[in-house]
Amino acid sequence: MSANALYTDLSGYYDLMCVDIDYRAQSHSIHRLNQILGNSGKTHLDLACGTGPHIRHFIDFGYHSSGLDINQPMLDRATFRCPEAQFTLQDMCNFQVNEPLDLITCFLYSIHYNNGIEKLKECILSVHSALKTNGVFCFNAVDKNKIDNSLFARHTAKEDDSLFSFSSGWNYCGSGEKQSLKLHIEKTTLGETQVWDDEHTMVAVSFEELQALLRPYFDVHLFEHDYDKIIPWDKTSGNAIFTCVKI
Repeated sequence: MSANALYTDLSGYYDLMCVDIDYRAQSHSIHRLNQILGNSGKTHLDLACGTGPHIRHFIDFGYHSSGLDINQPMLDRATFRCPEAQFTLQDMCNFQVNEPLDLITCFLYSIHYNNGIEKLKECILSVHSALKTNGVFCFNAVDKNKIDNSLFARHTAKEDDSLFSFSSGWNYCGSGEKQSLKLHIEKTTLGETQVWDDEHTMVAVSFEELQALLRPYFDVHLFEHDYDKIIPWDKTSGNAIFTCVKI
């Protein structure tokens, strides 16, 4: 089953799949970084916005928020959750906006959905073009050289009479510009179990390479992957929050 087919089929369960995520903490952390490093503006776009949980919090923080995604069922749910926001069906590697923005975000490692370095470059250029002077681009990323293929995140969730089990993990072969996100999902209802297995091909990049791609267009600041505190990246961990100020 393709990635798009999987997410379309499970769009109604996407929030269950992400039930352990503290969307408010993530949104508030980026809001604080924008206050510290940005231009004080509050026009916001969320790339790969999914069902819009981050946008809901940014609106509550006083932002004029919008979102884009390549999956229409996700956007339908985002529109229901955030009727104040504008959503568009676009690819983040080559998107357009009507007016320049103050803040662009990309949560949940979705920056890696750019399929290869060239597509990632296109995304960076699109973001730069869409931002105002001193606008901020915030996203989280994983360093390909720090991936442990044996690690998987797992959790379960209930909805009505069904029990869901979700697991996901990064996989990198050790060379090249492609890594994958492996997903395993089970839904058990009245003793009958349905299973989805999928593997999303994503761009693999080291933090050194990623900073080199960003620096012609942004002042780049790296922070520890901790949404409860603002701590400079320790230069050893394999996950980080990139905060990029347009130059």
